[in-house]
Amino acid sequence: MSVPLLKIGAVLSTMAMVTNWMSQTLPSLVGLNGTTVSRGGTSERIVSAIYPSPEEGWQIYSSAQDADGKCICTVVAPAQNMCNRDPRSRQLRQLMEKVQNITQSMELLDLRTNRDLQYVRNTESLMKAVDIKLKTASDNPRSLNPKSLQELKDKVTQLLPLLPVLEQYKTDARQISRVREEVRNLSLVLMAIQEEMGAYDYEELRHRVLLLETRLHSCMQKLGCGKLTGVSNPITIRASGSRFGSWMTDTMIPSSDNRVWSMDGYFKGRRVLEYRTLNDFMKGQNFVQHLLPHPWAGTGHVVYNGSLYYNKYQSNIIIKYHFRSRSVLVQRSLSGAGYNNTFPYSWGGSSDIDLMADENGLWAVYTTIPNAGNIVISRLEPQSLEVLQTWDTGFPKRSAGESFMICSTLYVTNSHLAGAKIYFAYYTNSSSYEYTDIPFHNQYSHISMMDYNPRERVLYTWNNGHQVLYNVTLFQVIKTAGD
Repeated sequence: MSVPLLKIGAVLSTMAMVTNWMSQTLPSLVGLNGTTVSRGGTSERIVSAIYPSPEEGWQIYSSAQDADGKCICTVVAPAQNMCNRDPRSRQLRQLMEKVQNITQSMELLDLRTNRDLQYVRNTESLMKAVDIKLKTASDNPRSLNPKSLQELKDKVTQLLPLLPVLEQYKTDARQISRVREEVRNLSLVLMAIQEEMGAYDYEELRHRVLLLETRLHSCMQKLGCGKLTGVSNPITIRASGSRFGSWMTDTMIPSSDNRVWSMDGYFKGRRVLEYRTLNDFMKGQNFVQHLLPHPWAGTGHVVYNGSLYYNKYQSNIIIKYHFRSRSVLVQRSLSGAGYNNTFPYSWGGSSDIDLMADENGLWAVYTTIPNAGNIVISRLEPQSLEVLQTWDTGFPKRSAGESFMICSTLYVTNSHLAGAKIYFAYYTNSSSYEYTDIPFHNQYSHISMMDYNPRERVLYTWNNGHQVLYNVTLFQVIKTAGD
């Protein structure tokens, strides 16, 4: 396989920049994970100090040359928004919610107290008059004639509404006591977090980590494409929907756009939910609904540059639906492609046509009768959906559990059930293939969608009603100009 090559100087320059930035901004940070980041450390030591394992974040290795003098660099990309999954971050968010609840409680108590206090002030003169009458009657009982007695009764009756006010005061007093205890507990927790994090302000530290992630992501983009060598443990984002479905983010838009789309079911569906952020998707909130003009088939949909590409139900037609205009921009038949469970993956589900995107564009994975049911890969022109080039892999599609594209290479799993692994790779750059042995943990034992996102360098999967992410490890060979 021919691997895209890069100038080693540019990569080392980027890594040096990250190392220099770390040495200046975090000269000796202890306590994040019990590891010290010290001046002069390698980039591997620096990253490992902040993120101790591939499951938790970036890992970059560039420590040796092979026998031919080539620099070997491996990158493990983290899941998005790692700080949001930091236990301290969750704890702080919970504390902030508590503070907000306490603030709202205090505002409500203040409003009720001011209202009731005003009522008491308005009845103050009445209470004084009753007090005078009672003293007079006590000093001279004979002065309390029937008329005066009736007047006293009337004034007491007017004071009766004060009883609920006094009861409310008692209730508020008990609530204030609970709030005071909550504030005390909150103060203790905040002091413990402050001691754990030392002198660094949380927001400042989070900003620095995000800045480092941005620089490392930039470095990774410069490293370019590579060969898949490993898949991380699964990261379950949410459990929602039916057994079959798909979910995704845009594979091409800027990283500042964090929208997530979800499509439940594998046939005749038309409802697409668009969430503002991954966090909103996790909570099932802040979403809008798109009602597609034509129903879909399978789960092999992809969002690419603001449009949804999907297979129209009971046809081999591919539709490009634009989210912003809520309209179909183009639809085209994929000539000869099987549909309606003619050539699905091993799990069925009308998965005849699987659309996907990687670093090099938009792809369709399917098969035809002339190809005897073997997987066909076609690269598509995103605007017109015309087929630009096609490869016959020779691999029977019904034997595949799922597949995905990374760097113009198709990777195929041997099953959709428990015990699955990635065991076949077809390289379109060289029109060659090989059998692989890349294990991954199929946690919920029934994958009905598995797609790679080149912008985030992660695998999105729908696994038995669970939405799951996997980080990937790519092997890259970088040559100098003299090689």
